[in-house]
Amino acid sequence: MDEGSIDTDKISYEVFSILEANFLFGCRDENLTVSPMEPSVDKQRRKMCILSVDGGGMPGVTPAKALSYLETALKSKSGNPSSTISDYFDLAAGSGVGGIFIAMLFASKDGIHPIFEAGEMGSLLTKKSASRGGFLRRVLGGGEETGGGATAAAMKTAFRDDKRGRILTLKDTLKPILIPCYDLLSAGPFLFSRADALESDSFDFTLWEICSATAADPGPVYMNSADGSIRCVAIDGRVAMSNPTAAAMTHVMHNKKEFPFVQGPDDMFVVSIGSEVSPAVDCEKVKKWNGEDWVKALSSISGETSAEIVDQAVAMAFGEKRGSNYVRIQANGSRSWDENLKLKNVDSVLLGGRRIGEKTNAGKLDWVAEQLVLEHRRRSSGNDPTAVLKKANE
Repeated sequence: MDEGSIDTDKISYEVFSILEANFLFGCRDENLTVSPMEPSVDKQRRKMCILSVDGGGMPGVTPAKALSYLETALKSKSGNPSSTISDYFDLAAGSGVGGIFIAMLFASKDGIHPIFEAGEMGSLLTKKSASRGGFLRRVLGGGEETGGGATAAAMKTAFRDDKRGRILTLKDTLKPILIPCYDLLSAGPFLFSRADALESDSFDFTLWEICSATAADPGPVYMNSADGSIRCVAIDGRVAMSNPTAAAMTHVMHNKKEFPFVQGPDDMFVVSIGSEVSPAVDCEKVKKWNGEDWVKALSSISGETSAEIVDQAVAMAFGEKRGSNYVRIQANGSRSWDENLKLKNVDSVLLGGRRIGEKTNAGKLDWVAEQLVLEHRRRSSGNDPTAVLKKANE
């Protein structure tokens, strides 16, 4: 590829970045212009760190293993064996099983430590013990006890603070989180938000109900806010938002109370973790599908297509900085996670689908850990706050 084509690609990305910024964030800056010679990365510029985890098919091995790998890398690169995912991200969003993982990693009983570490989740997916492993297996449909009653009981146990005799709510998370569902009463998406819960009990819900709602399959889940003023009849969050990355970025842009210094995508570092992708289907088998087979297939196709569109839109929003400010980890087909770790990462290409990247998924996650640790150290050495996160008692 010659230099001219590279410049053209850069200009194209910047043009579509401006258009996409208008679409995603309502940007109306008249001074925005295309500047192909502008430096692509400002290493000293502080960024809001955002984690997004897709809702996908059960049992959610890909996001669980990716999060576990990332947390292990963070411990290693920071030199702190107590490091957790919640230490390095300013906001997290998750849909479906991704929403359950986010709740587990950011919920806290003491306001300091999360109730789960990411390293536990990978092992809990295959554990057969009756304690914490039993919880995750029941939630993800992998245990002997299945059904709404078993799942609800497991959720309540996981998100219960026995010392204070209460069930954890959105307010009991270490950082802002976003978890979607589809509300049958309003016939539209409903986004559970810690920021909203801190403003009013009308938007505070118990975490076990939120997890049941976003992963409701088949559902529905009937739930009420803490003060009883808002009622929601929820079904699967993947129906509303299979990839919550754009919602997370928009929230950071418009939540000026907690993120006052964010002006656009350049001020964000986004890590988006996809779920398993359905394998190719034999055309001869498709001919024999019945109605139920088609419903299942179309549900998967719809969710994966929606997640792909969001990935493309977000990549365009970052423009030429998509490689430094936006990372997408995506499983390839039905391969095991250990196999996917060794495969090349898949990158989004403007108006061109996807292409195989230069780094493996493992290499990409190691690079992400390095960037998160560097950002954490930059903040530790400065006096100016990057985010002004509210606490539940404020």
